Amino acid sequence: MFEIIYILLDKKMITAKELAARFEVSQRTIYRDIDTLSLAGIPVYTEKGKGGGISLLPDFVLNKSILSEQEQNEILSALQGLSGVKKTETDQVLQKLSTLFNKHTVPWLEVDFTDWGYSSGYVFNSFKTAILEKRIAEFDYYSTYGEKTNRQIEPIQLWFKSKSWYIKGFCLTRQDTRLFKLTRVRNLTVTDEHFGERDLLAKPPNPGPAEHQKKDVTLKLKIAPEMTYRVYDDYYDEIVGKQSDGSFVVSVTWPEDDWVYGYVLSFGEYIEVLEPEHIREIIKEKLLKSAKKYL
Repeated sequence: MFEIIYILLDKKMITAKELAARFEVSQRTIYRDIDTLSLAGIPVYTEKGKGGGISLLPDFVLNKSILSEQEQNEILSALQGLSGVKKTETDQVLQKLSTLFNKHTVPWLEVDFTDWGYSSGYVFNSFKTAILEKRIAEFDYYSTYGEKTNRQIEPIQLWFKSKSWYIKGFCLTRQDTRLFKLTRVRNLTVTDEHFGERDLLAKPPNPGPAEHQKKDVTLKLKIAPEMTYRVYDDYYDEIVGKQSDGSFVVSVTWPEDDWVYGYVLSFGEYIEVLEPEHIREIIKEKLLKSAKKYL
């Protein structure tokens, strides 16, 4: 009977013959079910003659007493956002709930988890499956230092941080909670081996061995007006000071490693490290080595 309601919400009108064929029952049974629905307060009515059939009152919304108008809109909006994870399945749910709520959805949001260059969609969806089905994932992983290791993890959570996706999981190799960047994952396999519950979400992931842990460094950067778009892309207004010549002075604190040096160098001639002095020297040395290749 619930499915009959859904069909009526979706099709607006249907004949008893069509319903009987769908459920493989007699038309008499269908009419008996319609009477039961009417007695339960569902506004079902029938029209006889050509073009007639069974339908619901136009303004009927099944769960209006359960969910407010705003709550219905929030559910539909959230589902539109999730369609980037698994479009086919989510779109089916979205269509059903839109019909159930008697609403026309507006495609206000498009979510794409893949990068412009590196496509991590397969990795993302595979880890999502492993998390929901509690299956151990195995993959090769390249660390910041270029070390390749084979890992088996109990995946806990997909995590978006600082423009990058990570997988948080209990590493069976290290016997600790670890964080892995999706773009460094290779040869991912979601195994058929299941794992049990672990209360690990509240525990911060271990950054790795002590010798690989990075110290923070605070940089003061002067960025030329030509890179204005990158200033607005990368920094909050609170840490940016605009100068009279149109340039910007930015103060940021990051873990010091090759990524920091590469980031600064990616601005080319349009950036200067004002502080600290040892970072200035590192950048100067790298620029001199690079220039020698063109002399």
